[in-house]
Amino acid sequence: MGWLSAGDGYEVALVEGRVAARATSGRAAGRQLKSLPRALKDHPEVDRLRRFAEWLDRHARACVAQTDAWMVSSLPVPTGLLARVWPDEAWQRALRDLAVVGDDPDEVGFLRGATESGELRIVNLDGETVRLSPRTVTLPHPVLLPDLDDLREFAAELGIVQGVEQIHRATWRRPDDLAPKATEVREFAGGSFRSRFALAARASSLGYRVSGGYATARVRDGGRTVEASVWIGEPYWDDQVETGALSWQDQEGRALVLREVGPVAWSEGMRMAAALYAGREIEEGKDA
Repeated sequence: MGWLSAGDGYEVALVEGRVAARATSGRAAGRQLKSLPRALKDHPEVDRLRRFAEWLDRHARACVAQTDAWMVSSLPVPTGLLARVWPDEAWQRALRDLAVVGDDPDEVGFLRGATESGELRIVNLDGETVRLSPRTVTLPHPVLLPDLDDLREFAAELGIVQGVEQIHRATWRRPDDLAPKATEVREFAGGSFRSRFALAARASSLGYRVSGGYATARVRDGGRTVEASVWIGEPYWDDQVETGALSWQDQEGRALVLREVGPVAWSEGMRMAAALYAGREIEEGKDA
């Protein structure tokens, strides 16, 4: 975005997401100023740029949220859609270097670009850049990626940094020795918080929905929608609370037996429970 005239002697522009000014006359002409002059603080162009910067921030967050939703759900995404949004820098930051899978589920590569014609540029696991044009691709949840440790090692060699947490996302795999009728996991129960408000605030800050006495995460897994929930205490309770058990429900609200929970729903539910538990108060002298 170019520099815009803002009254006598100044121009303004967005620089790294913030409104910056530079002088157009005098000894400082053409140099960006360290701070916004007082005379410009209420200028209409400055106000317009601030509002535009706020919109860009909201747009960037929306791109990340949508990409994260595609990844967590492992839903097919039309290649044409990726090609259409790729010129947008916010979409590029969210999508670049995500692991993608096309027509061959065994061929994983890192997304590096998309052309107007609908081709994707992919760095495959041989380190070669190839062009693919499948009708759809998936951005797999990491628990579904084969040889995840090898993929992480290869990504480190390439210096890959993802805008959406995927290959380095914390994952949990469902144990094989679960009791046949068990419906709860208590591994992260008992985390103490000074108030229910503090625990609910932590859940919200991590992006989880708070509904009634629960923090919840809705996940599409294997063609069905499952909701993971952790008990966080009765609403309006002002005293100390502890995290409760983790459980999963189907769309009708029926509690799922743990053996029925799919790999993505299991991993995302455990990720939520672990993240809530990590914010607990730890008594002095006790191990974390």
